[in-house]
Amino acid sequence: MQLLKNNIEQIINEAYLIETLNLDNKTILELGCGSANMTKQLAQTGVNRKIIACEVDEIQHKKNLLLDVENIEFKLCGAQNIDLKDESVDMVFMFKSFHHIPEKLMLKALDEIKRVLKPNGLAYISEPLHQGEQNELVAMFHNEEDVRKKAFEAIKNSVDKEQFKLFKEIFFKTEISYLNFEDFEKKQMNLSYNDIQITDELKYKIKEKFDKYNDGKETTFYKPFRVDILQKIV
Repeated sequence: MQLLKNNIEQIINEAYLIETLNLDNKTILELGCGSANMTKQLAQTGVNRKIIACEVDEIQHKKNLLLDVENIEFKLCGAQNIDLKDESVDMVFMFKSFHHIPEKLMLKALDEIKRVLKPNGLAYISEPLHQGEQNELVAMFHNEEDVRKKAFEAIKNSVDKEQFKLFKEIFFKTEISYLNFEDFEKKQMNLSYNDIQITDELKYKIKEKFDKYNDGKETTFYKPFRVDILQKIV
C-alpha cells in the first residue's frame, strides 16, 4: 500500500469509478455522508439499492432528514459507533471522511466497519492526497498532512493484521475548478473546519499564490486521490 503516488495519469470523475462496482440489489452504508450529494447519486443510479447514510453532525443530519428519497435511511452516528446489526450491509463507502475521524477512534471505526459488513463484503475508502497545487493552497490555512497520514496508517494496519484484504488500491485525479479567487475563497476558505483565523495578511499571501495559476479565466486543478477497496476477511 502507498500513502502517496507521483505522476498519477488517470483523470476521472469518481462517480464513474463507483459505478464500476456491482451495487445493484445491495444494502449500502455510507459513513460521513455530509450533505448527502454522493448518497443521492448512489440511491438514484442503478436498481434495487437500499442506502443507509450516517452523519455525526446533528445540524447536517437534520437537514438530510428533509430530503425525500425513498431508498435512503439517514442515521445520526459516527463510524466508530455504527447503529446497525452485525453483518447487515454488503458495501461500505467513505468519501473523503475517514481522516476526519479522531485518531484514537480510527481503529475502532475499522472494527465497526468489519462488524457490519456481510462475509466478503467490501469497504470503499476514498481519501485526498496531501500533494498537488490545489492542496498547497489549502494547506496554507488548513493543513491535513498529519491526519491523512494517520488515516492511511490505520487502514494499512487493518490489512497488515488481516482484518481486511486489500482488494484494490486506485490512484486518480479529478478536476476541480474555480471561477476566480473569490470562488476559491467561498468554496475552500469560508468553511467551519478551517484550523486558523485567516488574517488579511494570510489572505493576501493565498491570493498571491492562487494568482500564479490564474490567467484571468477559470482555474482548473487536478486533485489527487487514493481509493482503498478492502474486503472483509471472515
